[in-house]
Amino acid sequence: MVIILVGGQWGDEGKGKVIDFLAAKAQMVIRSQGGNNAGHTVITEDGEFKFQLIPSGILYPACTCIIGNGVVVDPIVLLRELSQLKERGIQPKNLMVSERAHMVMRYHPLFDRLEEDARGDDRLGTTWRGIGPAYADKIRRIGFRIGDLQKEGFMRKKLAFVVGQVKNPILTKLYDAEAYDWESMLEEYMGYAKQLDPYIKDTFPIIQDALDSGANILLEGAQATMLDLDFGTYPYVTSSNPTAGGALTGSGIAPTKVDLTIGVFKAYASRVGYGPFPSELLDGVGDQIRERGHEFGTVTGRPRRIGWFDSAVARYAVRINGVGRAALMRLDILDEQPLLKICTAYDFRGELHHHPLANISHYKHCTPIYEEMPGWETPIGSARCWEDLPSRCRDYIERIGELIGAPIDLIGTGPRRDQFVTRGPKLFD
Repeated sequence: MVIILVGGQWGDEGKGKVIDFLAAKAQMVIRSQGGNNAGHTVITEDGEFKFQLIPSGILYPACTCIIGNGVVVDPIVLLRELSQLKERGIQPKNLMVSERAHMVMRYHPLFDRLEEDARGDDRLGTTWRGIGPAYADKIRRIGFRIGDLQKEGFMRKKLAFVVGQVKNPILTKLYDAEAYDWESMLEEYMGYAKQLDPYIKDTFPIIQDALDSGANILLEGAQATMLDLDFGTYPYVTSSNPTAGGALTGSGIAPTKVDLTIGVFKAYASRVGYGPFPSELLDGVGDQIRERGHEFGTVTGRPRRIGWFDSAVARYAVRINGVGRAALMRLDILDEQPLLKICTAYDFRGELHHHPLANISHYKHCTPIYEEMPGWETPIGSARCWEDLPSRCRDYIERIGELIGAPIDLIGTGPRRDQFVTRGPKLFD
């Protein structure tokens, strides 16, 4: 069985916990896009684990974990994550990195910062991790792939051209910045090559063999639908396609092989950085939810913007991704709220819209239309089955499922691995 997992809002929906939950019965987990600008958090009996590049299934030794061809990999960050796992007694022998995955090079974060600074008030709010410049170089065909680390002569020739002839003139003449020494960079990356060589594989035949054998395969998406390069709030988006379609191209799996797409949604909404956010809460309720939910970026530490659940966004994500079943996470964060609101549509200049507007100038001036529901005002962290949830909580879940057009079968009731309520047919059985 092949399952795609996608975020249905602006990220930070709780995908790491759902991936960890599903990976217990998966034989393979593939991270399909993004880079170390995304973070997935998993809390187990052994403590908290934060992953930026390594698939969340790494905590299950029998599960093969693949960093797919659609990911941009910063070797420095990857080596640090590997070291941190080993320090905690986890030997990541089940990890592979596609030799087709592109690298975030030493100069990419610098270009990220310089370009953001040049935008001034029109900056995008990137993480300065070099993700956008790395994807840009991939498309310009001057990028470096992880597999290039195994070819020193090729690296020498290409670094001389890319750094010496392309990057350094821009740095020195446009930004008045210091040039890079490509020869010392070559020595640095050859050092990474020795450490990463055991993990670098041609993952295509490995994935195809797993498909042929009927293995349970989970495609782990980073970021979320509203940050998609095409369908998100462009230009306030990420530099890849964190949708179901992007998961396929980022892993090398055909659409006909997919059995199910699961959309992950948070019981409220959050967003990091700039861009339209119609249901945003700029009051004490938003502050309350942010503090209770510890809504600060896994990677950046930046406080997240908070809003009510937006079913217009969620319904849009369900349709774009072909979501068959949904997960509603962080429901416990709303335990203390006496009144809940759900955005069901938008009013723009007297016209009703049931999906996000493509024109962000219009979208940011939309007025959200809300439906109100009473809160349950009682802790739900101990709930382990549907009947354990308060009736008002069940009503909220059911109403969201109706509005988005997908059944909510996975419900997160707390941060721990065991704090889940499940409904519907079992997955990976």
